[in-house]
Amino acid sequence: MANPVQNLADRLAAGSPKRAFARAQALRKDGEPARAARLFEAAAEAGMVEAAHALGMCYLQGEGVLRNVVEAGRWFHRAAEQGSTESQRHLASLHLFGLPAASLARGQSLFAPQETHQADYNAALFWARKAAEAGSADAQAMLGYILTAGPAEFCDEAQAEFWYGKSAAGGCAQGQLGYGLALMRKAETGEATVAAIEQIAKAASTELPSAHYYLGVVHERAVGVQEDPVAAARHYKIAAEAGIRNAQAKYGLILYEGRGIKADKVNGESWLRRAALAGDAEAAALLGDIYARGGTLPPNFAEAAIWFRRAAEAGHKTAARALGMLYLTGAGTSRDPDEAAKWFRLAAEAGDKVAQADLASLLLSGATDEKLTTPPPVHEWFEQAAEAGDLVGAYNYGVCLARGVGVPKDEVRAAFWLKRAAEGVVNAQYWYGRMLLEGRGVPEDAAGARHWLNRAAETGMTDALVALAEMLVNGRGGPADHAGAETLFERAAKNGHSGAMFALGALHGGGHDLPMDRGVAITWFRAAAELGHPVAALMLGRYLRKGLAGPAEPVEARKWLEQALNLGVAEAREDLLELSQPRPAASHPPAGVARLGTPEPAAPYPATGD
Repeated sequence: MANPVQNLADRLAAGSPKRAFARAQALRKDGEPARAARLFEAAAEAGMVEAAHALGMCYLQGEGVLRNVVEAGRWFHRAAEQGSTESQRHLASLHLFGLPAASLARGQSLFAPQETHQADYNAALFWARKAAEAGSADAQAMLGYILTAGPAEFCDEAQAEFWYGKSAAGGCAQGQLGYGLALMRKAETGEATVAAIEQIAKAASTELPSAHYYLGVVHERAVGVQEDPVAAARHYKIAAEAGIRNAQAKYGLILYEGRGIKADKVNGESWLRRAALAGDAEAAALLGDIYARGGTLPPNFAEAAIWFRRAAEAGHKTAARALGMLYLTGAGTSRDPDEAAKWFRLAAEAGDKVAQADLASLLLSGATDEKLTTPPPVHEWFEQAAEAGDLVGAYNYGVCLARGVGVPKDEVRAAFWLKRAAEGVVNAQYWYGRMLLEGRGVPEDAAGARHWLNRAAETGMTDALVALAEMLVNGRGGPADHAGAETLFERAAKNGHSGAMFALGALHGGGHDLPMDRGVAITWFRAAAELGHPVAALMLGRYLRKGLAGPAEPVEARKWLEQALNLGVAEAREDLLELSQPRPAASHPPAGVARLGTPEPAAPYPATGD
């Protein structure tokens, strides 16, 4: 219980605003904030400006009363109207960070819900200007900030620089930082850049964290100084430890990669994590990439998905594309093409060209549910990119025209764009070669087709290897070359192409410019049949039924012939009938080589990685 003499003294002091104010100051100094607040209120109610400001500070800082920014604003408003520069400055700050003007009305309940409101730039500008014109260096810096970072209708860079300059001259660190940044924005000479850096350095000398962040940028990017990763790391660390989110991300990456300082992946990851949890999208994307790539430990795609999602939800387009790829492949998540399409679309609509192509490829594959995925205007994205000179965009637009995706099918225009893209895009070389070979949209030109397919095949593109090998077998567009075809088919077979495996079996089975070797032939037929190639299953069944590469094996022959029949090869039915009525094995292999069908080109996708 308080001393009754002290209580009496407080009551006596409350009768005079000056005595109440003086006693309140003393009580606050002596560690009696609650009693001080009551006396400040008594003096403020009597009209004392200094007391109203002091009471506003009590509510703002929660000294002797429950913290309540609305009540603080009400008392600041009363003092500001009576000319208190400090109250004007604090009131401007409260309006800038969301103090509702209506709440300043007298009688606002102390326990009313404290909602977050949008900034009132009109009120903030009004009170900041009042205090700035009265000479408050802090208010001058705030006014410069409003004129720089506020809504477009408030922005005035010349006036902002003027007020930042006055604030800097008054020794305000925020003013020095703002003035330095204003000078930096318009600096066109080395001297002007150095002058700007000097102002930022002055602000940093007062231990202003944001000034240290900008000095870190200056040294990292060699802005007006030589590149100094050590100095950059030092400044970023100071800002990071003070809670500057961007600095935490920068410092974390520097630590993780060991730029200018000894690498420390554990602490680097920790700082990136702090920045990401504070809302830094780039830091979250970096974490996702770190976990997806792995290192000393295997990749952790589940953890990567968490961070990519956080970054993507904050608008990071590359992270959205990466998350879409995880859902598409089922790495770290359940495989979900519709969810993949959602994230690809978010990145695509943000202008990520790779995501646009990935989305188009996914939608054209038919793996998504049309009810859940509204078709985006992929043809428009690709047309714009193509007309801007982007070769990948030209390729994808050509495929849209060739297939009629979003636009009427037009093979003439498709050939035009595919030819343009073929100068630098492997997939376009293959597509354009096929169109020349088949006379689609252009006059048939087998020699031209061989040229473009050869260019694509030189890069190791599997479908191009097979298509070119077929031309060498059949002598289309140039002389036949069965040995050259064998080499190409073997390269494609190593990539798992069942059609190439079947072709190798046919080439070694006789009737071509290669020595007949039925043992090699049956090996390739078996490899292709095991991958589901229908005609290879037929040929394997025949070889086994007739004993063309060893003893006849009717039981296994039946298995492969039935597989061929189930895969739609009607000829297998006759072989199965003959298998039921055994006859002597033929002394020579089946004549001829079935023409290899080359698969339809893939749906649009980028030819180069990100």
